[in-house]
Amino acid sequence: MNATPPQEPLDPRDRPARLTVGVVGAGRVGPALAASLQLAGHRPVAVSGVSDASLRRAAEMLPDVPLVPPAEVLARAELVLLTVPDDALPGLVDGLAAAGAVRPGQLLVHTSGRFGAKVLDAATRVGALPLALHPAMTFTGTAVDVQRLAGCSFGVTAPEELRLAAEALVIEMGGEPEWIEEAARPLYHAALALGANHLVTLVAQSMELLRAAGVAAPDRMLGPLLGAALDNALRSGDAALTGPVARGDAGTVAAHVAELRKHAPAAVAGYLAMARTTADRALAHGMLKPELAEDLLGVLAEGDLR
Repeated sequence: MNATPPQEPLDPRDRPARLTVGVVGAGRVGPALAASLQLAGHRPVAVSGVSDASLRRAAEMLPDVPLVPPAEVLARAELVLLTVPDDALPGLVDGLAAAGAVRPGQLLVHTSGRFGAKVLDAATRVGALPLALHPAMTFTGTAVDVQRLAGCSFGVTAPEELRLAAEALVIEMGGEPEWIEEAARPLYHAALALGANHLVTLVAQSMELLRAAGVAAPDRMLGPLLGAALDNALRSGDAALTGPVARGDAGTVAAHVAELRKHAPAAVAGYLAMARTTADRALAHGMLKPELAEDLLGVLAEGDLR
């Protein structure tokens, strides 16, 4: 029996159902998603942007793709990425639909975490196919973002009949689709903001305090510690809590508050709020003994009154 010769891998451009792609809003997200779709064989054909930074970003990540007004992007593309700030999205959709820029059968994809598919209703009424695909990732506006999409979870919301199409697009970008019901989008987005956005604030503040304490390389000191804490938290949740609050070391926490008032008063409110939340969770999970919690919560209450 003759062995079947190995087949050559298909060129992405030879795959069926390749789409022309447009981007409205060349912020940090849109060009990265379009570049990722291009790697999957789709063809970016138009991009719009306003600021100098967005135009520069589009030129770097989507070279040779023409910069045109938003209505022209929709005229050229079968799949349109609406990657504008959350607050601007409803007005943009309404304006494009009212101007007759939306075509029946056109895929409109927005990347807002806050909104589901209903924010695209004005376009849906004239025949567009609405998809909400939110990458749960922080973006830099550089080519590294395309690599980070590999394995990135996407919050997916769409009409049931478009669910498979939405999930297929996410998979083509290297992501992992996670279905989010329309009504759950605000809670979903709040959860991500609580974890990712506030993490940046906490880390930046921690580095500032370490510098003030004389640490020459706070990033090097924090890297292994925070990496381990994040890994433990993802694996074990509240069981990963450590430190003076979880132990009920009221004296240590009081010393922290006193030092912060002296050297970084702007950090006191955040420290007290997070310490109180940590104490509540540690107490609820049986890690903090009730008799120690009383003294600890007393210290935190006194910190609020000063």
